[in-house]
Amino acid sequence: MKTIFKGLLAITFNLIIIQTFGQMSDFKTTASGLKYQIHSKGKGPQAKAGDKVTVHYVGKLMDDTEFDQSYKRGQPFSFTLGQGQVIKGWDEGIALLNEGDSATFIIPAELGYGAQAAGSIPANSVLKFTVHLLKVAPEPKVEPYNTAGKDTLSTPSGLKYIMVVDNKKGGEKPGAGANVKVHYTGYFEDGKIFDSSVKRGEPISFQLGKGMVIKGWDEGISLLKPGDKARLLIPYQLAYGEAGRAPVIPAKTNLIFDVELVSFTPEIKPEVFNTKGKDTLSTPSGLKYIVVSEGKKENVKAQTGKTVSVHYTGYFEDGKIFDSSVQRGQPISFELGQGRVIKGWDEGISLMKKGDKLRLLIPYQLAYGEQGYPGAIPPKANLVFDVELVDVQ
Repeated sequence: MKTIFKGLLAITFNLIIIQTFGQMSDFKTTASGLKYQIHSKGKGPQAKAGDKVTVHYVGKLMDDTEFDQSYKRGQPFSFTLGQGQVIKGWDEGIALLNEGDSATFIIPAELGYGAQAAGSIPANSVLKFTVHLLKVAPEPKVEPYNTAGKDTLSTPSGLKYIMVVDNKKGGEKPGAGANVKVHYTGYFEDGKIFDSSVKRGEPISFQLGKGMVIKGWDEGISLLKPGDKARLLIPYQLAYGEAGRAPVIPAKTNLIFDVELVSFTPEIKPEVFNTKGKDTLSTPSGLKYIVVSEGKKENVKAQTGKTVSVHYTGYFEDGKIFDSSVQRGQPISFELGQGRVIKGWDEGISLMKKGDKLRLLIPYQLAYGEQGYPGAIPPKANLVFDVELVDVQ
């Protein structure tokens, strides 16, 4: 019986090997080691570096364990090709496709996440992606602002700026805490572009005066009204300082930005959840939580693998806010249980259903650990989050 059983195992294994290599023989291999197979051809333009591409995808390990996909989120993924915004295998693979193509990529670890684990992806993993290239948008041409004949103004901090377009009907200027949308192109002093929202086709959004951008931006954008365009001449002390920001910004680099304030909304004041008289519950991990209010009983529950949308305000134990989606006016969305947020969030949100509001009391071991998060979260910081589960997909 053992001999027969072993024989069956050997036959099964050989069939798997034959099937796998039979399938792999249909793939082409690039010089880097990327394997790809195009299943159906589209009729659109071929993607090239600098283009904004929009892709639907399913990502799996080689044992067919799914670790991510855009279809569940109901929204394809967009990025600028060839800018290092995705793993190397994607930058190379998508550039082989035309708009409308569907393909499968087999991406070796060195073109994926390498020797580092990434969420549910183990270290040194070979990855398999099935992709559908939905849209290829050519890289927009960026023209530097024409500042001929315009005055260069200065502020006491050392910031210099040139008003290129002064929108007289723009209304008020944004105050500290306002949520601003800004289009920009960043140049070195030799005129070389190092970054541009214009090329990406989408303005950047941030909270003004909260240290979310360089000092020269916080000051410079506060001088503008919606519709205004200006050139900001930012000394390195108001940019990335003596250290720079490797590998893009060298040390002690003065920067030039052509900026347009697209719009802004005044600061939204988050309302602190009222937990008076409510029980504090605990989990074995050390997470504590307070149920502030509950959604309808029939509402969908958050589960591992589901994409959740959450509004939140994060507090230090002294009550000071360090981050808030409420202030930004936009909830955060992520796939639950995949290590894309701190452990206390993955656990805490899994206790909720749509419409629930909880206060999460997260010990530092389930937050940012002994190191903290430089510039935002001190070492060994226990955190408090007021969270509302807005949606589950």
